[in-house]
Amino acid sequence: MTAKTVFILNGPNLNLLGAREPEIYGSDTLADIEAASKVKAGELGLSVDFRQSNNEGTLIDWVQEADKHATGLIINPGGFTHTSIALLDALTAASLPKIELHLSNIHAREAFRQKSITAGAANGVIMGIGAAGYPLALEAIKSLIEGQKR
Repeated sequence: MTAKTVFILNGPNLNLLGAREPEIYGSDTLADIEAASKVKAGELGLSVDFRQSNNEGTLIDWVQEADKHATGLIINPGGFTHTSIALLDALTAASLPKIELHLSNIHAREAFRQKSITAGAANGVIMGIGAAGYPLALEAIKSLIEGQKR
Protein backbone atom coordinates (compact mmCIF):
# COMPACT_ATOMS: atom_id res chain seq x y z
CA MET A 1 0.00 0.00 0.00
CA THR A 2 1.12 3.52 -0.70
CA ALA A 3 1.72 6.10 2.01
CA LYS A 4 -1.62 7.75 1.14
CA THR A 5 -3.93 4.75 1.23
CA VAL A 6 -7.43 5.27 2.59
CA PHE A 7 -9.47 2.28 3.69
CA ILE A 8 -13.17 2.54 2.82
CA LEU A 9 -15.04 -0.04 4.87
CA ASN A 10 -18.67 -0.92 4.29
CA GLY A 11 -20.77 -2.88 6.76
CA PRO A 12 -23.67 -5.30 6.61
CA ASN A 13 -26.09 -5.42 3.70
CA LEU A 14 -24.26 -2.75 1.71
CA ASN A 15 -23.45 -5.49 -0.80
CA LEU A 16 -27.18 -5.28 -1.67
CA LEU A 17 -27.05 -1.64 -2.78
CA GLY A 18 -28.91 -0.98 -6.00
CA ALA A 19 -31.49 -3.65 -5.14
CA ARG A 20 -32.20 -3.03 -1.45
CA GLU A 21 -34.67 -0.22 -0.80
CA PRO A 22 -33.49 2.09 -3.60
CA GLU A 23 -35.94 4.74 -2.39
CA ILE A 24 -33.75 5.03 0.73
CA TYR A 25 -30.28 4.00 -0.44
CA GLY A 26 -30.33 4.95 -4.13
CA SER A 27 -29.83 2.91 -7.26
CA ASP A 28 -26.01 2.85 -7.28
CA THR A 29 -24.47 -0.52 -6.57
CA LEU A 30 -21.52 -0.93 -4.24
CA ALA A 31 -19.39 -1.64 -7.33
CA ASP A 32 -20.52 1.72 -8.79
CA ILE A 33 -19.56 3.47 -5.57
CA GLU A 34 -16.20 1.70 -5.46
CA ALA A 35 -15.39 2.71 -9.04
CA ALA A 36 -16.34 6.35 -8.41
CA SER A 37 -14.35 6.35 -5.15
CA LYS A 38 -11.23 5.10 -6.90
CA VAL A 39 -11.53 7.82 -9.57
CA LYS A 40 -12.00 10.54 -6.94
CA ALA A 41 -9.15 9.18 -4.83
CA GLY A 42 -6.84 9.30 -7.85
CA GLU A 43 -7.80 12.93 -8.46
CA LEU A 44 -6.88 13.67 -4.85
CA GLY A 45 -3.55 11.82 -4.96
CA LEU A 46 -4.86 9.02 -2.76
CA SER A 47 -5.36 5.31 -3.23
CA VAL A 48 -8.32 3.37 -1.91
CA ASP A 49 -8.61 -0.05 -0.32
CA PHE A 50 -12.37 -0.62 -0.64
CA ARG A 51 -14.01 -3.47 1.29
CA GLN A 52 -17.40 -4.75 2.46
CA SER A 53 -18.34 -7.34 5.06
CA ASN A 54 -21.50 -8.51 6.75
CA ASN A 55 -19.43 -9.67 9.72
CA GLU A 56 -18.70 -7.46 12.73
CA GLY A 57 -15.43 -9.20 13.60
CA THR A 58 -14.11 -8.79 10.07
CA LEU A 59 -14.83 -5.05 10.14
CA ILE A 60 -13.03 -4.78 13.49
CA ASP A 61 -10.01 -6.62 12.06
CA TRP A 62 -9.99 -4.24 9.09
CA VAL A 63 -10.17 -1.15 11.32
CA GLN A 64 -7.12 -2.46 13.18
CA GLU A 65 -5.37 -3.18 9.87
CA ALA A 66 -6.16 0.32 8.63
CA ASP A 67 -4.64 1.81 11.77
CA LYS A 68 -1.36 0.03 10.97
CA HIS A 69 -1.25 0.41 7.19
CA ALA A 70 -3.39 3.35 6.04
CA THR A 71 -3.38 7.11 6.47
CA GLY A 72 -7.16 7.47 6.72
CA LEU A 73 -10.36 5.51 7.23
CA ILE A 74 -13.86 6.03 5.89
CA ILE A 75 -16.47 3.69 7.32
CA ASN A 76 -20.11 3.08 6.58
CA PRO A 77 -20.90 0.74 9.49
CA GLY A 78 -24.41 -0.04 8.21
CA GLY A 79 -26.55 -1.59 10.92
CA PHE A 80 -23.56 -1.86 13.28
CA THR A 81 -23.81 1.93 13.61
CA HIS A 82 -26.56 1.45 16.14
CA THR A 83 -25.44 -1.73 17.90
CA SER A 84 -21.70 -2.36 17.96
CA ILE A 85 -19.77 -1.30 21.00
CA ALA A 86 -16.97 -3.61 19.81
CA LEU A 87 -16.68 -1.65 16.54
CA LEU A 88 -16.75 1.60 18.52
CA ASP A 89 -13.88 0.30 20.66
CA ALA A 90 -11.83 -0.57 17.56
CA LEU A 91 -12.48 2.84 16.02
CA THR A 92 -11.62 4.60 19.27
CA ALA A 93 -8.33 2.69 19.50
CA ALA A 94 -7.38 3.61 15.91
CA SER A 95 -5.28 6.77 15.80
CA LEU A 96 -5.70 7.63 12.12
CA PRO A 97 -8.26 10.18 10.82
CA LYS A 98 -11.74 8.66 10.47
CA ILE A 99 -14.96 9.68 8.74
CA GLU A 100 -18.26 7.90 9.37
CA LEU A 101 -20.49 7.80 6.32
CA HIS A 102 -24.17 7.01 5.76
CA LEU A 103 -26.14 7.02 2.52
CA SER A 104 -29.34 8.04 4.29
CA ASN A 105 -29.92 10.66 6.96
CA ILE A 106 -30.12 8.47 10.05
CA HIS A 107 -31.80 11.31 11.96
CA ALA A 108 -34.78 11.15 9.59
CA ARG A 109 -35.18 7.38 9.96
CA GLU A 110 -36.81 5.12 12.54
CA ALA A 111 -36.08 5.95 16.17
CA PHE A 112 -33.73 2.97 16.61
CA ARG A 113 -31.61 4.19 13.67
CA GLN A 114 -31.27 7.77 14.90
CA LYS A 115 -28.41 7.09 17.32
CA SER A 116 -24.91 6.27 16.12
CA ILE A 117 -22.85 4.41 18.68
CA THR A 118 -19.78 4.60 16.43
CA ALA A 119 -19.85 8.28 15.42
CA GLY A 120 -18.15 9.42 18.61
CA ALA A 121 -14.93 7.78 17.44
CA ALA A 122 -14.94 9.60 14.09
CA ASN A 123 -13.49 13.01 13.26
CA GLY A 124 -16.64 13.75 11.28
CA VAL A 125 -19.83 12.28 9.86
CA ILE A 126 -21.29 12.64 6.36
CA MET A 127 -24.86 11.45 5.80
CA GLY A 128 -28.00 11.82 3.82
CA ILE A 129 -26.71 12.51 0.34
CA GLY A 130 -26.50 8.98 -1.01
CA ALA A 131 -23.52 7.79 -3.00
CA ALA A 132 -22.34 11.42 -3.37
CA GLY A 133 -21.17 11.15 0.24
CA TYR A 134 -18.25 8.92 -0.72
CA PRO A 135 -16.34 11.50 -2.79
CA LEU A 136 -17.06 14.13 -0.15
CA ALA A 137 -15.70 11.79 2.50
CA LEU A 138 -12.54 11.36 0.46
CA GLU A 139 -12.11 15.15 0.25
CA ALA A 140 -12.67 15.40 4.01
CA ILE A 141 -10.24 12.61 4.85
CA LYS A 142 -7.58 14.18 2.63
CA SER A 143 -8.01 17.44 4.52
CA LEU A 144 -7.70 15.63 7.85
CA ILE A 145 -4.59 13.76 6.69
CA GLU A 146 -2.95 16.98 5.52
CA GLY A 147 -3.87 18.66 8.79
CA GLN A 148 -2.00 15.96 10.70
CA LYS A 149 1.17 16.68 8.74
CA ARG A 150 1.25 20.36 9.73
